[in-house]
Amino acid sequence: MGAAYEHRTSRVILISPAITAALREARFDDGCSLDASGLRQARAAAGALPAPGRAWSSPTVRCRETADALGLDAEPVPELAGLDAGRWRGASLAEVGGREPDALARWLSDPDAAPHGGESVRAVCDRVAQWLGSVTPHTGRTLAVVEPEVVRAAVVRALGAPDSAFWRTDVPPLTAVELTGRADRWNVRLGRPVGGGD
Repeated sequence: MGAAYEHRTSRVILISPAITAALREARFDDGCSLDASGLRQARAAAGALPAPGRAWSSPTVRCRETADALGLDAEPVPELAGLDAGRWRGASLAEVGGREPDALARWLSDPDAAPHGGESVRAVCDRVAQWLGSVTPHTGRTLAVVEPEVVRAAVVRALGAPDSAFWRTDVPPLTAVELTGRADRWNVRLGRPVGGGD
């Protein structure tokens, strides 16, 4: 099985959720739904997606709603959950910076820090890398609508970049990052608008 396994190629397309009030206001996700604009944009992109062999999503409201609007029968996967922001959930970066500037600075600079009582950046990267490893044996195309931090973690680990690079990756709403890989080696295609061609 070794030689056959090594030549299998998986294609994983990670799609960021459409716009929500939390994304517009730079707030930690608080479970809010897509706004009218985000819902309209996701529905408009539905027909342009390639047919997936499997479709998954982060279990968050905005990812499940985006997947539905895109016409995907996506299964929520706990391993694809967004970063647990602990007591900062629902707060904006400006609010956290005003109340806890040292804690926010530490969190943004140290991948092991979790001053909010939730999850560190390194923990998210480890979790997403483990999920990517579980996808490798599956050939064909997987579509997953996931939180922006899941996309960041996947890119960091796919490229073998340090976890400190997590914050240096911008993930606009409703864009796709494609990972093509086999035997734990991934290539990355970045930032394509959903429905923007193959």
